[in-house]
Amino acid sequence: MDGDRRGWRQCLLGGAVFVVCMAGTTLPTPLYPLYQEKFGFSELTVTVVYAVYAFGVIGVLLLVGNASDVVGRRPVLLWGLGFAAASAVCFLCATGLGWLYAGRLLSGLSAGLFTGAATAYVMELAPSGGGSRATLVATAANMGGLGCGPLLAGVLAQYAPWPLYLPFAVHLALVACSAGVLLRLPETVRERRPLSSARPRRPGVPSQVRAVFGAAAIASFVGFALFGVFTSVSPAFLAESLDVHNHAVSGLVVALAFFASTAGQLAVGRVGVGRSLPLGCAGLLAGLALLAGALVWDLLALVVLSAVVGGSGQGLSFRAALSAVAGASPADRRAAVISTLFVVAYTGISVPVIGVGVLTGPIGLEGAGLVFIACMAVLASTAAVYLLRRPVPARA
Repeated sequence: MDGDRRGWRQCLLGGAVFVVCMAGTTLPTPLYPLYQEKFGFSELTVTVVYAVYAFGVIGVLLLVGNASDVVGRRPVLLWGLGFAAASAVCFLCATGLGWLYAGRLLSGLSAGLFTGAATAYVMELAPSGGGSRATLVATAANMGGLGCGPLLAGVLAQYAPWPLYLPFAVHLALVACSAGVLLRLPETVRERRPLSSARPRRPGVPSQVRAVFGAAAIASFVGFALFGVFTSVSPAFLAESLDVHNHAVSGLVVALAFFASTAGQLAVGRVGVGRSLPLGCAGLLAGLALLAGALVWDLLALVVLSAVVGGSGQGLSFRAALSAVAGASPADRRAAVISTLFVVAYTGISVPVIGVGVLTGPIGLEGAGLVFIACMAVLASTAAVYLLRRPVPARA
């Protein structure tokens, strides 16, 4: 009994470290309008600054995504916290656009190291037989942490002094505390090897996985693209079109999308993988439709509903996509296939978001948003129709 209690305490502490790291990756979201005002850059620049994060994540996933299997979980997570601290320092020192690019890149490197290693670590710290609950902890820590970032920054920016500095100072202190916690937790990898034995993961999709992978990848792309737009340009839309200049409200709207995604991911266990993918696509379509209504009629309520409905759809579709792809993959290629799915998903965070920024100049933010919604709706509809005609096996 004491061993179980100690194991769950360690599992929850590992989850708390996970939350702190992921919160740092979304911390600047409600602050972008303030940076625009301070440095005088365009909406396109905002989207590029945001997308640099995704490039950092993709690079880490491809090059050293399996490093924690080789050198151990704690060393990789400590490096991740180091990159998170360096990112916070860049934002604290920001006197120009270059600092923001550096901060976002370092944040991406941090998230790339944490995404796989922290998930595995939290599950391994749990007592024997607690895999299901540990998965819940890891899922909630990942998406919940992403939601806590904009909420924390928005509240501090709105109701505390030094809005462009205090959020990152607080996060830096939390990172330092997390490093102390991590150093007291046990290592879970028994046989460690030199880092030189880690090999870059080559993306690939075996022929037997392609029937499942296509629809799963499209749904993941659309879901992450929706999150990308919410976290990069929604504060500007709230300020320019809805006259909402409260940073706490901007942060809360973005946070709702991530919290709803957490709920959607947790619901997959009850709904089942076979039904979750098409239902998730339907949720994404509904979220996109609500977002279009918000752009056309300038209604805050529709923005909030879009965040909740679209976030739930993203959670359902992405966890089901991971389960379906992992279930269809041969054991010796599973890691490479899952890495490929993550690369597609994080491409969704970057490329469409930059496209919105490019279109904002000639046709305005609302017009660019509607073009984005139309393109993503076509992709989500294609995936939904395919899944209805060729359902994912329930056993996945």
